[in-house]
Amino acid sequence: MKKTLLFAATLAMMASCCQNKGKCNCDCDACKNCENKTEEAAGEEAVAQIVENDQYDLAQLKQDEEGYYILFDGSSLDGWRGYGQDAVPSSWENDGESIHLKGSGTGEAQAEGGGDLMFAHKFTNFTLELEYKISKGGNSGIFYLAQEAKDANGEMLPIWQSCSEYQVLDNANHVDAQLGVDGNRQAASLYDMVPAKPQNAKPFGEWNKAKIVVFKGTVIHYQNDEKVLEYHLWTPKWKEMLDNSKFCKGGEFPYAYGLMIEEGKEGGYFALQDHGDDVWYRNVRIKVMD
Repeated sequence: MKKTLLFAATLAMMASCCQNKGKCNCDCDACKNCENKTEEAAGEEAVAQIVENDQYDLAQLKQDEEGYYILFDGSSLDGWRGYGQDAVPSSWENDGESIHLKGSGTGEAQAEGGGDLMFAHKFTNFTLELEYKISKGGNSGIFYLAQEAKDANGEMLPIWQSCSEYQVLDNANHVDAQLGVDGNRQAASLYDMVPAKPQNAKPFGEWNKAKIVVFKGTVIHYQNDEKVLEYHLWTPKWKEMLDNSKFCKGGEFPYAYGLMIEEGKEGGYFALQDHGDDVWYRNVRIKVMD
């Protein structure tokens, strides 16, 4: 079953200055032009189709003594499938201890048979815990509150256009750590929006603990047992954050703003990113707080 949502979003492509609107802190003609184009385009609409697929029955999962559902403990990948796919992509494997992405070296282009790996159940209020280990120069991410969505042509939109991302990165050896603003593309950051502070990621090849708490719009990231950021969905501040990011209305990605401004109100999936680099995830568990 599909349900079609209309989102106010421009179909025009903007220049790079426009895409970074709000970051350069200037009053240049290009930024003014971007603002004018955004206002002019406000009445235009792009159509995104959210595809509602069958949900995995959580009753099939084990629960630990703390009430967490065990999503992965090394035994199987039951409940997991590729984003926009019916099965686990061939780029991912269960190595008996962890969920391992076999790196292709092709970055975001991914390899044939690859794709992001998601757990096939939508969660609304939850605590998600897992451990990750990244390869040297590696990049990955943990998406949450995601939707499976298509554009007006029926093509799957990239998952990151519908949701938030907990960044997974080798800060010391990947160039993305130096990009963005104030470190907001480093490990455990809300990617391209809020930096993780303190930045306490362990080096590549070592296990890090990640925890994401979502409750009634409040979102908290933890890394290695330390709180590193907090933000609040559906607030004026959240809108401001979107406006000042690559997901802004009038930017390069016409569907992202409409999807993310309402992010999480009806729950969403969480997924592990295939960014083409070797990465390992283990001890994945979630506590539902609905």
